[in-house]
Amino acid sequence: MIRLYNTLTRKKEDLQTLEAGLVKMYVCGPTVYNDAHVGHAMSALVFDIVRRYLEYRGYNVQHVMNYTDVDDKIINRANQMGVDPFVLSQRYIEDFDQNLTDLNIQPATSKPRVSKTMPQIIAFVKGLVDKDCAYPAANGDVYFRVTHDEDYGKLSARKLDDMQAGARVEVEELKEHPMDFALWKASKPGEPSWDSPWGKGRPGWHIECSAMNLAELGEQIDIHGGGNDLIFPHHENEIAQSESFTGKQFARYWMHNGMLQLGGEKMSKSLGNIISIKEFLSRRDADVMRMLVLNGSYRAPLMFNDETLDGAEKGLERIKSALRPAPDKADPASTGALNALSVQLELTKNGYTSAMDDDFNTAGALGTLFDLVRAINTARDAGASALQLKSAQETLRELATVFGLRLSEKTGSEDSGQYIQLLVEVRSEVRKQKLWPLSDLIRDRLKELGVTIEDSKEGTKWRYS
Repeated sequence: MIRLYNTLTRKKEDLQTLEAGLVKMYVCGPTVYNDAHVGHAMSALVFDIVRRYLEYRGYNVQHVMNYTDVDDKIINRANQMGVDPFVLSQRYIEDFDQNLTDLNIQPATSKPRVSKTMPQIIAFVKGLVDKDCAYPAANGDVYFRVTHDEDYGKLSARKLDDMQAGARVEVEELKEHPMDFALWKASKPGEPSWDSPWGKGRPGWHIECSAMNLAELGEQIDIHGGGNDLIFPHHENEIAQSESFTGKQFARYWMHNGMLQLGGEKMSKSLGNIISIKEFLSRRDADVMRMLVLNGSYRAPLMFNDETLDGAEKGLERIKSALRPAPDKADPASTGALNALSVQLELTKNGYTSAMDDDFNTAGALGTLFDLVRAINTARDAGASALQLKSAQETLRELATVFGLRLSEKTGSEDSGQYIQLLVEVRSEVRKQKLWPLSDLIRDRLKELGVTIEDSKEGTKWRYS
């Protein structure tokens, strides 16, 4: 039984879906006004891993990720650049789609956009007004009436009275309550706008996700996900307006990933300490970012620096080392090494599932893979044949694939391969003459170029690392 931590109840709960064998999962996507950064990548990777594991366990997953293409930030940036807001957002949507492909993140089954969901958004707002859960203001704005929702604040564990007392914004005369939030905003000169019962305008941020969720997945879903910076006010307001509109529980489980941190601070555009996904992928393999996420708890902050990335890269190479073929002329393997491999294979299969069933404990599951890596390498060193390693290696690759790891080796041109082979042969001759410093120099320089040298009693082999 899969158990997951529910932000709403603050405890782990058994996964019991609305429909047998089906998981309806909505994950908040980006507001597309600039290049996506590695913080966006972390959230996308977390829920890609969740989805992959749910599918591995036999569930069909309807995964919806939205694009917010109508927003103040988009309008402001488009005005600064002198371009149409929708041209700008389309550019960054295409870029983000490519980022996800480069990171080996499965495409969501549906990717709605605010601009293409406007009739549903307007109908949603009207429904809330009709139920007296919202009210139009004199200037054409429409606000949600927070006092109508008796348990407003249940997701973030905040009380309305405390929120009001701690509010730093002046009470707007148009609002009945300082915590009332905009569902519809009256249009301003130069902004995109749509006709509505309250005049021309555009939606507020929170109503967009509720309307897209309803349009794509229906009145109730199993999992709603996103970064923990969205708990309040975004997800809190989603719950309030969705449950007021339908009269039903909105999402059974709320999952929130921790924030990526650079130098102890959250990475964000507002702080100016961002590293774009493009920039990261120009320097590191996509699997390195995925390994970084796998090494920790999805709910905890994740430190992003050269030290943690180097560690992730070393772990990745460690897994790859177990997938190397056995030497062509292997000696008969010892019975002890083969028995140990067989035992570890079963331990890994069971341990992997047990860890992942416990709130997607990727670090624990990854540990069982490293145990299998050690057993495979020990058996190979003890003389195991390719056939004797096959089952363990296939299981290792299968479980790594569930994580979304591609484990691809770097490749070079045919000419470069010939030059590397020549250097390896020269190094072998140098070793025969016991010129160890020169041998080490060739090895180290090749390593700097991304080539790993492996010496054994069968000879020297090389591979792109």
